[in-house]
Amino acid sequence: MSQNQYRYIPPQPPLPFTIGILAGFGFLIGLATAQGNIASMLPYAAVGAVLFAVFAAAITQLGDKPLVAGLIGAVVFLAAGATLVSFPYGVLLAIVGYVMGRMVCWLHSGRYRLNLPPYATARQVLWFYTFRTICGLIFLFLITPIIILIPLSFNQQPYFSFTEGMLALDPEAYSLRWYRDILENGMADPTATTGWWSDMWNNAQWVRSIRNSFYYGILSTLVATSIGTLAAIGLSSSDMPWRRPVMALLISPMIVPLVIIGSGLFFFFSQVGWAKQGDFRGDLAIILAHAVLGTPYVIITVTATLSGFDRSLTRASANMGAGPVRTFFKIQMPLITPGVISGALFAFITSFDEVVVVLQLADVRQRTIPRQMFSGIKEQISPTILAVATILVIISILLLTVVELLRRRSERMRGLSPA
Repeated sequence: MSQNQYRYIPPQPPLPFTIGILAGFGFLIGLATAQGNIASMLPYAAVGAVLFAVFAAAITQLGDKPLVAGLIGAVVFLAAGATLVSFPYGVLLAIVGYVMGRMVCWLHSGRYRLNLPPYATARQVLWFYTFRTICGLIFLFLITPIIILIPLSFNQQPYFSFTEGMLALDPEAYSLRWYRDILENGMADPTATTGWWSDMWNNAQWVRSIRNSFYYGILSTLVATSIGTLAAIGLSSSDMPWRRPVMALLISPMIVPLVIIGSGLFFFFSQVGWAKQGDFRGDLAIILAHAVLGTPYVIITVTATLSGFDRSLTRASANMGAGPVRTFFKIQMPLITPGVISGALFAFITSFDEVVVVLQLADVRQRTIPRQMFSGIKEQISPTILAVATILVIISILLLTVVELLRRRSERMRGLSPA
C-alpha cells in the first residue's frame, strides 16, 4: 500500500461550528471599527457578526477550495469597503477578506486538527488554539505601541493622533513633510547652492544627532566587542580563577540602574576634565561610557557561543606548534564569529538607544538621536519625533533580523539544528 493510504483525514466539523467562529470574528471587527460608547458600538458589532456568518455560510458551499474562497472574499470585502468608505479602505479590507475566505475552508474541512494527534479531544483542540491566541494577543499588545508610530509619522497635520482623513485612508491626509523636516530643521541656508550638503550635515539638528549616534555607536561597539570577546574567552577557560565573581562584576552594568552608572561616570570624567567637553575629550568620554554599557552583551553572547566550542581543536592547534594568538585567529575566531557579531550588534543598539549617560556627559554639540528626541518632547512637540522614531524602529528590525540569522548560522555550525 502507498503511504497516502495511511494519511490521517480529519473529520469535517458541523456547519454551525464554522459559522459561529466567523461570526465571532465579525463581532470583534465590528466592535473594533465602531466609535462611541458601548451601547452605540454593539449594533455595529452585531451587524459585523451577521455579515461574517452569511459570508461563511456562502463560502462553505464552494467545497475545499481555499484559493478560490480567498479571492472571492477579497473581491467582496474590496467592493464593500470601496462603496461604504473609500477605495484605499477597500484595499485594506480585501486583505481581511482573503484571510477570512481561506480560514472558512480551513475550518470547514477540518484541517485545523492536522497539527494535533487524532485522539485529541475537543477540549484539547480548544486549548491548543486558545493558548496560541493568547500568545498572539500578548505579542499584539507589545508591538502595537511601536507599529502605531509608523502611520502617524506620515500625518499631514501637526498632530499626534489620527485625523479623519487618515482613518478614511485619504491619500491627501498623508505626507512626507516630517521626514523632510529631519533634513531641513536647523539648516543655516536651505536655499544656498554652494556648500548646501556641508551646511545641512553640520547644522541640522536631527542630522547632527544622527551623525553623532552612528559615530559614538560604531566606535563604542569596536571597543566593547574587543574587550567583551577577550573577557568571554578568558571566562570560558576552566583555569580561570574566580570566574563567577568576575562574570558578575563584568555584567553588572546590565543590572545597576543607568542613573547610578551615569552619575559615577560623570564624577570620574569630570575629575579628569572630560565631561561636558565639546571636543575630542568629550567624545572619548561618551565612547568609553557606551562601551561600558555594551560590553556585558558581548560577553554574554560570546560566552554562549563558546559553551559549545570543542576545546580539542585548540589543543590540536597547540600540538601543531601554533601559538595562542594564531590559534585564536585561525581556530576560535572563525567558529565564534556569529556570536561576536551578535554581541556587537547588541552593543551598537545599546549605544544607539542610550540617553541617560548622554544627558550627564554630553555637551550641547554632542547630542545623539535619543537626546534630541528627549529635548524635542521637552521643548517643542513636533511630529518630526515620530518620523525619527519610525527610522529607529526600521533600523532595530534590520539589526535584530541580522542577529537572528547569525544565531541560526551559529546553531548550524555547532550542529544544534539541521542545515
